[in-house]
Amino acid sequence: MPFEQFDRKRLRLRPLAERVHDMDRSRLVFPDDPREPFEHEALPKLADAIVRATADGRTVMFCCGAHVLKQGLGPLLVDLMQRGWLGHLALNGAGAIHDFEMALIGQTTESVARYVRSGEFGLWNETGRINQAAIDAHRAGIGLGEAIGRMIEEESFPYRETSVLAAGVRLGIPVTIHVAIGQDILHEHPNFDPAATGATSYTDFLIFAQSLTRLAGGVFLNIGTAVMGPEVYLKALTMARNVARQDGQVIEQFTTAVFDLIELGEQHHAEAAKTDPRYYFRPYKTVLVRTVADAGTSYFVQGDHRLTMPALYDAILARANP
Repeated sequence: MPFEQFDRKRLRLRPLAERVHDMDRSRLVFPDDPREPFEHEALPKLADAIVRATADGRTVMFCCGAHVLKQGLGPLLVDLMQRGWLGHLALNGAGAIHDFEMALIGQTTESVARYVRSGEFGLWNETGRINQAAIDAHRAGIGLGEAIGRMIEEESFPYRETSVLAAGVRLGIPVTIHVAIGQDILHEHPNFDPAATGATSYTDFLIFAQSLTRLAGGVFLNIGTAVMGPEVYLKALTMARNVARQDGQVIEQFTTAVFDLIELGEQHHAEAAKTDPRYYFRPYKTVLVRTVADAGTSYFVQGDHRLTMPALYDAILARANP
């Protein structure tokens, strides 16, 4: 006998205009904005690897958690895409939500503590339009990231110029969305179609894997994502290497980096012992150690994204325009 299920039809949604937002466009970081100083020995090396990989037609992929966008760094990512130095951007579901809301109303982010108490967290009408984009994408056979980007671009959202999803559509650069069912506010909504979201996010996973077939000589950055980034990367790289080996090729000699707040210490090129809590931080063992163990280079950059990412952006510009 089937277990009893929650009836989503009883949910009451409110318009975004009634929500108190914790972020607006005043938090955005643009290429010409003044910088707080941040230096790290890895940044010039990463910039060199990115510029070299781009010139050689190799993959340069940034895999970002939602806080990268919540910290206002979307305009820098868009500019890197426009300049040709970022060839694939991967986000989790929350990242897509923040990008969509910022493009639509110029605001995003709500207080979980406030709205979970009233049973309203995430239940906002306009944000649920992303679910319709997933349904349309499923019918069209395209990925979730492209579908949301098309909606933002084709419907001329007011602030689409700083949307990474819209930029991907304009520039023909994949911006893929990697969803875990039940983790995003969209999954609360009555119009959520899990089959459509699952299928279109899986399409994005296959696009991600295809990008990794060109990772030899390329660059993969894991920025503020502790689970989605390293886990999707691990499976996709395995697929790419499996096919490459059948063709007598290898995918190695690439550069990886992790940007995060966590302290890993000075030695992060060897796997930590299972008795060490750092062992269970997936970006460490997956991105920094295991996938570059045969032949590759990895770096760890610790710090707030509002410091580290503008510094990386500036390093890329300096390397590309000496």
